[in-house]
Amino acid sequence: MTVLLTGAHGTVGTAVTATSAYDHVLLDREPAPDELGDGSPHPHRDRETVVVDVGADGAVEALTDAMTEHEVAAIVHLAGDPTLSATYASVERNNVRGTRNVLEAASRAGVGTVVFASSNHVVGMYETEHAPALYAPDEGPTVDHRSPIRPDSDYGASKAAGEAWCRLYAEREGIDCYALRIGSVRGPAFDHPFGDAERAVAAGDCERGDDDYETAVARMRCTWLSRRDCAALVDACLDDGTDGDNTCGPNPDTVAGGAFEVFYGVSDNPNGWFDRTHARERVGYEPADSGNAMTEPPR
Repeated sequence: MTVLLTGAHGTVGTAVTATSAYDHVLLDREPAPDELGDGSPHPHRDRETVVVDVGADGAVEALTDAMTEHEVAAIVHLAGDPTLSATYASVERNNVRGTRNVLEAASRAGVGTVVFASSNHVVGMYETEHAPALYAPDEGPTVDHRSPIRPDSDYGASKAAGEAWCRLYAEREGIDCYALRIGSVRGPAFDHPFGDAERAVAAGDCERGDDDYETAVARMRCTWLSRRDCAALVDACLDDGTDGDNTCGPNPDTVAGGAFEVFYGVSDNPNGWFDRTHARERVGYEPADSGNAMTEPPR
């Protein structure tokens, strides 16, 4: 099965292609750069890129053509502005309009499955309200797919809008749509529970062992999604969306028969406030990594 991967050259895209079992057609707004941000070679630098800006005028037609030409059966939609501080103008163009364009093209091209990169910031106000106590085990609420959305930013609200568009296309067009509220995915150099803290040390923003460092570690132990667990969750959704079974577990059936699911994209983090059971029960997601597995940063 051929899978179209939008936003393919970013942090999440390179995590997906590293260990996924599927073949991917790579789509991005420009070809892959030679290097990653840490100076290491970009894993897609020698691969062909379908160049489309998903938020641009004419994107629906360009996306539809690409899906048809490559006989795409499923889409993993990662393209968009990933910045928490992004302006409304940027997220409206790149996230809201871009997601709607991808879904419309999927409908026109007869693509039956879309995995959408949503964000934990769709429910970010739970963290804003309860942090830093929330980072300790058994503190604060457990947030699951039934919890009310509480976006913490224009970025978070744009991802909530993307989820709404996914629901619409599941209801109206029968597309199986899986919205992944992704936690903290990092590049290979910082792909561990100490990643954000060590990155802050490297930038000169804190020192090992100080309060800011320890807070960053505590949060990452809750929100970390390892690169291989990220690919495993995406693959689990693709497996489910292509097996012909459109039952939606605890969710009601959609009008047109497409599945619509919301899963939290986190590793097996005992300290986290995000629910992991729904993804396990619904699509068999079994994370291999844990935020509590390391007691000190790698050297």
